[in-house]
Amino acid sequence: MDDEKLILILKICIGIGIGLLLLGHYVISYSGIPETMGPAGMAIGAGCVAFGLIFSLPTKMYLTFLLVKRENTQDNHLDNS
Repeated sequence: MDDEKLILILKICIGIGIGLLLLGHYVISYSGIPETMGPAGMAIGAGCVAFGLIFSLPTKMYLTFLLVKRENTQDNHLDNS
């Protein structure tokens, strides 16, 4: 798998993660599900937040690593020219 496809997949994972974070926040804060369902409603919201974090944080770190690596190789090419 080349870098472009991998970066696209990671960006999709970030989008899914942010969407799940927002969904979990909405479920816990505004929807009223925790009041009607009790602990199960809180577990649904907390699960959305947890999976959102799982999807978003590692991919952001990996993309940052790729960008720093790319920047360093470009700087090396400029220094050697």
